[in-house]
Amino acid sequence: MRVSVRSLAIPSAPPPSSSLRSAPLALLPPIPLYRRLLRAHRKYLPKEMRLLGDEYIKSEFRSHRNVENPMHIIGFLTEWQMYAQKIEGNAWKGDKLDRGKIDKMSDQQLGQLYELMQTIQRREDGGEGET
Repeated sequence: MRVSVRSLAIPSAPPPSSSLRSAPLALLPPIPLYRRLLRAHRKYLPKEMRLLGDEYIKSEFRSHRNVENPMHIIGFLTEWQMYAQKIEGNAWKGDKLDRGKIDKMSDQQLGQLYELMQTIQRREDGGEGET
């Protein structure tokens, strides 16, 4: 069999299925994404979770307002956009954090995550006030 350039250009393995890899998303600009997140919380979350989530979103967007590193901005917007899709699709219930993302977190981020976990546990136990 004679090898041609055309046969070399054809991939030998089938393309990955759509369930394993989704098409790249067009990132929303920060303000429309911020509004989308607040709308998703208002529509899909119970009141207590919505209040906690809205407060967290507002503080995160405020603290990242003056970031100039393009890679940091893209990562920030990408993660929040994926979060919005999970909330809108009710895929967040019972979902666990990806171990790879936890490994990449700084000590400060891990501390924030721990504080968030404690706040959620206190609210579930009925203790509204923080210690």
